[in-house]
Amino acid sequence: MRDENCIFCKIASGEIPSRTLYEDEEFRVILDLNPATRGHALILPKEHYRNLYEIDDSMASKVLPLARRMAVTMTKKLHCDGFNVIQNNNEVAGQTVFHFHVHLIPRYKDDGHSLVMRPCGMTAEALDTVRDEIAGE
Repeated sequence: MRDENCIFCKIASGEIPSRTLYEDEEFRVILDLNPATRGHALILPKEHYRNLYEIDDSMASKVLPLARRMAVTMTKKLHCDGFNVIQNNNEVAGQTVFHFHVHLIPRYKDDGHSLVMRPCGMTAEALDTVRDEIAGE
């Protein structure tokens, strides 16, 4: 189903032009209009899902294989040194367009970006508590 007010639905359906890198019945992969690096692209499902919490398992199972194929192709053609695959959910996590999408970000040595995760300093006991909360022990 499509959301008539969603800009990514309009792009994915072709209603709004984009710099399309790949398209099939279920996805469109486009260059990001405000790229973090040369070649930064987005995987957009043509069906509207607000985020990871809403995407169905069937569609979700197709996203990572497509991301891998695109990353392999883009790495070969752009000669990048590494690759980030990022998927944000909700505003606090950096989601700005509320249509599930995956960022494909080619990385180049000295590209000036850092996506390094820094430890938050949890103790072993705190880690055990979190594990128990999630795993239900």
